[in-house]
Amino acid sequence: MQVAVLAHESFPDRAKTAVGLLRYGDHEVRAVLDRTSAGTRVTDHIPDGQDAPIVASMEAVPDVDALVIGIAPIGGEFDESWRPDVRAALERGSDILSGLHYYLADDEEFAALAEAHGGELVDLRKPPADLAVAEGTAGGVDATVVTTVGTDCSTGKMTTAYELRDAARERGLDAAVVPTGQTGVAIEGWGIVVDRVISDYAAGAVERLVETPVGMDLVVVEGQGALAHPAYSGVTTSILHGSAPDALVMCHEAGREVVHGYESFELPPLADYADLYERVAAPVSGASVAAGALNTRALDDDAAADAVAAYGDAIGAPATDPVRDGIPDDVLDAIL
Repeated sequence: MQVAVLAHESFPDRAKTAVGLLRYGDHEVRAVLDRTSAGTRVTDHIPDGQDAPIVASMEAVPDVDALVIGIAPIGGEFDESWRPDVRAALERGSDILSGLHYYLADDEEFAALAEAHGGELVDLRKPPADLAVAEGTAGGVDATVVTTVGTDCSTGKMTTAYELRDAARERGLDAAVVPTGQTGVAIEGWGIVVDRVISDYAAGAVERLVETPVGMDLVVVEGQGALAHPAYSGVTTSILHGSAPDALVMCHEAGREVVHGYESFELPPLADYADLYERVAAPVSGASVAAGALNTRALDDDAAADAVAAYGDAIGAPATDPVRDGIPDDVLDAIL
C-alpha cells in the first residue's frame, strides 16, 4: 500500500508513528507532511528507513492509497490544523488511518466525505468488542516472551521491540512483535491499542495478543508508558502482568532526568527503576531486567558509547543503543 504520513510540526522527534512506519513498515511512504520541514527529505532528519520528500500539504502529495496520522500527541486529540489535509485526502478517495483517541469515523464531515468518495476511516485505537478479563494463561506460551519497558514514554520501547525481532530472525529464530500501541498496529495490521481498553480488560487484551502468534521462538511485546509515570502507569502494569514475560528490556533516553511533559516529576535512579519493574512483575512471572536499550540520539559516537556502558553498569545488565548499534550478541543472549 502506498501512503502519505501526516506529521505537521513534529517530524521526527514527536512523530513516532511516522518514524516507526518509515523504519519498520511494509507500506511505501510516498511523502511526509510537515509544514516546518517542507522542502527537505526524510533522510535529512533520520538516517535509516525509507526516504521520501517532506511536503507542506496534500496538494504536493502524489497518488496514495491512504493518509496515516503519524503523530501521537499527549491525550490523542485531533488538531484542527490537520483538517484541510484529511479533507483533501478523503476527497481523493484515499483511506485515513488514525491512531488518535479522537475517532475520525465519528466526525460528521469526515464520515460524509468518506462515504461520498469511497474512502475508509480506520480508527486504529478502537478496541475489539469481545475483550474479557485476563485468565493468567500467557505464562504457558511455548515461546520466550520478552516485554520492552521504559523509564518514560517515547524512550524507544517500540523501536527496541522491532530491533530485537530482526536480530532474532537474523539468528534463524522465528520471532514476532506483539503490537500494543497505534504505531505497532499500523505497522503489523493487527493488534490492540491497550491504552484504549477498559482497565478491567487491559491485561486480558495483552494476554490474547501474546497467545496469538503460533510456532514462535521469541515473542516481543511492545511496552507502553512507564511504571513511575504519573499518568500512564496503569497501561504499563496491564502489559507487564498480561504478557507474563520471561524477560524484560528496560528502555531509557540518555540524559533524561524528569518525566517528559511532567517535568516536576523526577525519574527514579536507574537501578531502582529496574528493581521496581522486577518487583511488580514478580507476582505474575518473576521476569528480570535482562538487558537495557538506551536512546543516544543527542550524543556523538564517543559520548554514546560511554553512556551505553554506564547505563549497563547502572542496571546490571548488557545494554545497547538499538538504532545506533543494533542488538549485539550479548544482549540477545541475555534475553534468550
